[in-house]
Amino acid sequence: MSTTGTTDREAAGSWGARDGRETAGRLLRAATRSGAHLVAEAAALVQGWAVLADPIAGAVYSTPASAAADGVHAAAAPQEHPYCVQLPAAGAVLVLAPAPTTPTEHTGHVAATTAALLEVRGQRAAELRGEQMRLHTTLIRLLLAGHTSVVTETLGRNTTTATETLGRDTAGAEGLGRDTATAPATEGPGGNRLTHVTVYRLAGADIPAAHQVLWRAVRPSLDPYAGACTLLGRLDGELVVAELHHGGDDGRVLRLVSRVSERHRLLAGMAGPLPLAEMPTAHSGAAAARHSATPDRRIVPADAVGTSRLAPLLPTVPYARWAESVLRPLAPAHRHLLLVWLRTGSKPRAAAALGLSAGTVRARIRELARLLGADLEDATVQAHLLLALRAPGPDDGGNAPLPPGAPGTDRLAALPDGLLDGEAVRSWAYGLVGGLEPHLRIALACWLRHHARTAPAAAELHVHRTTLTSWLGRCAEHLAQNLADATVRAELHLALRATRNGPDDPAALPRRGGRTYRRL
Repeated sequence: MSTTGTTDREAAGSWGARDGRETAGRLLRAATRSGAHLVAEAAALVQGWAVLADPIAGAVYSTPASAAADGVHAAAAPQEHPYCVQLPAAGAVLVLAPAPTTPTEHTGHVAATTAALLEVRGQRAAELRGEQMRLHTTLIRLLLAGHTSVVTETLGRNTTTATETLGRDTAGAEGLGRDTATAPATEGPGGNRLTHVTVYRLAGADIPAAHQVLWRAVRPSLDPYAGACTLLGRLDGELVVAELHHGGDDGRVLRLVSRVSERHRLLAGMAGPLPLAEMPTAHSGAAAARHSATPDRRIVPADAVGTSRLAPLLPTVPYARWAESVLRPLAPAHRHLLLVWLRTGSKPRAAAALGLSAGTVRARIRELARLLGADLEDATVQAHLLLALRAPGPDDGGNAPLPPGAPGTDRLAALPDGLLDGEAVRSWAYGLVGGLEPHLRIALACWLRHHARTAPAAAELHVHRTTLTSWLGRCAEHLAQNLADATVRAELHLALRATRNGPDDPAALPRRGGRTYRRL
C-alpha cells in the first residue's frame, strides 16, 4: 500500500492528464487487494483521511482509524463538514477530507474514481452473495447438528479454498469490509479456537431485506473484531445470526441486530454466550425469548425470559427440595424441552424452536406427563412446573441434583404447605393483581385456565368474544403486563390463586339481565 502523497506535477501547481492516469492506476491496484486498501490509498492521495460510512454498520473502512467517528458524523450531517467531499458508494457514503494544499480537481478525481471502484467491487460481491449466503446457512445447520469441529476448522483455513469459497476478498468489494465468517478461528501460535456462540433469531415480514442489511453491516474491517466471526442464515423463514467468539461478547452484533430490528420492525430473541457444543440449546433459547418480544422491546435475551419475581421470594430450602423431587424423573434434555414449551406457550412454537416436528413434541410431552404423573394440559400444573424449572440449582443454594429416572415423591398439582403463604409472596401477589375489578379478575382467571384461548373462555363466561377481548385489554393496561407472554400468564395464574377470596367462578360474574355484566 502506498504511503506517499500526491503524484509529480507536469508543471508546478498544475494538475493534468498524467496525474489523473497515475492516480487512477494507484487506486485500481489498491482495489484489486481489498476495499480497505482502496480507501487507505484514497486517503494517501488526498493527504488527509478517508472513511466509508454505512448507516447501520457505522465506519466500515477508516484511514486512519481515529477518523472513523468524524467520517460517520460527516456522512450523517454533511452541512456541518463543508470541507469534506462525499459521494455515495456501494450503498454507503465515501467521505474524503483532503489536506488544504491538495488541489480541488485532484480531490474530486480521487473521490469519483474510488467511489466507482467500490461500486464495481460491490457488483462483483453481489454476484457471489447468493453462494456465500447458502454456505453460511450450511455452516449454521452443521453447528445445530453438533459438527462444531468441522465448522471451526473450515473457518480457520485462512489461506485455503474454504476462505476463497466464503469470499474474503470479494466481501470487501461491497465496500462493507471483510466477511467475518472468514475471520481466523485461531489466534497466535497457541491455536486459541473460537469456543462460544451467541445466537439471535429474528422473525417478521421484512426478513429478506433485513438479511441483506445485516449481511452488509456485520463485516467489519477494524482489527479489534478480527477474533470473532458471524454467520447469517435463513432457516424456516427466520433469520438466524450466530456470532462465534472466544467467550466474550462485546455487544457489537447485538447493537447491529437491535438497529435492524427497529428499522425493519422485526422481533428477535438472543441466547448466549454459550459453548459451541451447546449451539442447539442457544438456538432454541433464542426462539423462546423471541416469543416474549414486543414492538416496545424488539429484542429479548433468553436469560430474561421467565425470570420470575416470585421465585426469589420463596423459602429456598423447601422450594428447592420440592422442585428437585417433582423433576427427579426427568433428564436435562426433558427439562429443556418442557422449559421451551412453557416459555413459547404452544407445542407448534416449541417444535419450531427445537427444530422438531409438532407431532414429536406432542408425543414427548405425553411421555413426560406419564413420567411426572401429572396432567400437563392443566394451567395450574403448567404454572407449577415452570416454577419448579426455575428453582435454584446446586450452585444457587439448592440441593444436589438427584439422578433422573427415579419416581418423584411430590406432585405438581399442589404446592407444599407454606410455600406461597409467606408475607412477601402475598405482598407480591396483591401488588400484581390486587386492584382488578371483580369482573376483570374472573374473566382473566377463566381465560388463563383455558390457556389464553378466547373462544372457550368467552363461552364459559357467557359473554361475546369481543367483550372478553376488551376486558383482557383493560387487564393488560391495568397490570402493565404483556399477556401474550406465556411466562407472564403463568405468574398471573399463581398470583390470582394466591389472592383469591372466592372461587373466581364464572357463575359469580356480576350481571344485570341477559349477558350484560354489572359493575360493582
